[in-house]
This record gives sequence, structure tokens and C-alpha cells, in this order.
Amino acid sequence: MTPNGLAGYALRLGDDALILAQRLSEWIASAPELEEDVALANIGLDLLGQARSLLSYAGQVEGTVTGTARTEDELAYLRDEREFRNCQLVEQPNGDFGQTIARQLFFSAYQYELYGALAGSRDVQLAAIAAKAVKEVAYHRDHAVMWTLRLGDGTDESQRRMQAGVEAMWPYTHELFEADQELGELVGSGIAVDTAALLPAWGSVVDDVLAEATLRRPENPWHPTGGRRGLHTECFGYLLAEMQHLHRSYPGVTW
Repeated sequence: MTPNGLAGYALRLGDDALILAQRLSEWIASAPELEEDVALANIGLDLLGQARSLLSYAGQVEGTVTGTARTEDELAYLRDEREFRNCQLVEQPNGDFGQTIARQLFFSAYQYELYGALAGSRDVQLAAIAAKAVKEVAYHRDHAVMWTLRLGDGTDESQRRMQAGVEAMWPYTHELFEADQELGELVGSGIAVDTAALLPAWGSVVDDVLAEATLRRPENPWHPTGGRRGLHTECFGYLLAEMQHLHRSYPGVTW
């Protein structure tokens, strides 16, 4: 297990959380009801906290190789698009509320399984971050399930929009469980989680929720991928420009 491999693993986990936190922040003052402004903001803050811990750790581990440890701010704000390792699912536009909830359902169900397994990691720092985060993600998943059921089994219009959200987000779920040779050594040493092994549990949860919500599981064979290799969808560049604008406009500024 190389420090570079460990740093890269922490970085991809942190990037997932950071980018989804940025997306959720876009709902503040725009959610369909006041309580959802608060709920989505809190979920975003949980994810931001996870991102800070993981990016800080990635920088520290990287520093043991390069001699210079990048800070969480440098990793968040001073990397270019191709340097981010988040999955493409979390960068997808919010769309309407149904699309956002579909993205939340799929990703929070994945994160819950991931962090539950990662809490048993042989890396003490990763295990500690995951043990704390899995408690937060349990709420994120419950929130997404509640809204999926409410919209899917609600009016004709809410059911139509929720189904459309499921259809739009579904293709990007494939990347979450792809076999990853880059992580082979970390998985073998008990540091990282074999995400392919999480698919049965994730699929069982998602299938049950979709069925109860009177929603159809999509059969779309299109499986976009590449986020883990720095290949992102068109919308990601716009997200990054907004997220990094202030820091890049005033380099080195402190508050």
C-alpha cells in the first residue's frame, strides 16, 4: 500500500462529498418548502464536514511523499476539473425536486453501505471518519426515502416527476460499483472497500423503495463513467467555476 494510493482514495471520497454538498447548497432559498431549505442545507453541511476531514487527510498523506501537504482549501479550490475524482452522479444538475431526491436516494444508499464497511478499515483515520459519517448518512438516506415515497405514491404529477428523476439519475449509478484496479492493493490490505461487493445490499434497498413508491426500476443500458479518472460531464465545469471563483479571485486571502 503506497501513500499515493491512500491519498488518492481519501481524495475520491472527499470529492464525492464536496461536490454533492455544493449541489445541495444551490437549493438554499429555492426548496419547495421552508423546512426543506433547512433539511437540504443540513445534509449539505454534513457532507461538507466529511469532505473537510477526507481532503485534509488526503493532503497529509500526500505530504509524506512530496514533502508538502496541501490543505483542504487548496485541494478544494485550486485543482482543475481533470484533477477531481468524484463520481459523475454527484455532479449532475439538481433539476427539479424529484431529480434531486432521486440523486439523493441513490447516493445516500451507496454512502451508507460504503461507510458502514469502511468503519472497519485497518486505517485508523479512515475508520474514524467513516464511523462518524455513517450516522449522518443514515439520516440522509431516510430523508431521501421519505421524499421518494411521498412523491412517487402521491399525485399523478409528483409520480411523473419522481419517475423522470429516477430515469435521469439511474445511468450514473453504475459507476459507483465498477471494479477498480487502482484500489486493488488497498482493498486487499483491508484499507479500502470493494465497492462492487456493496451492490447487492444497495440494490435491495433501492428496489424496495422504488416498489413501495410505485416507481419503475429503469432498464437503460447506457452506463456513463470516467469520473474516477477525472473525466466529467459538461455541467461540472460550471459547478467548479462557481465554487472556486472567490478563492481564485483573491488568492491567499484569509478571513
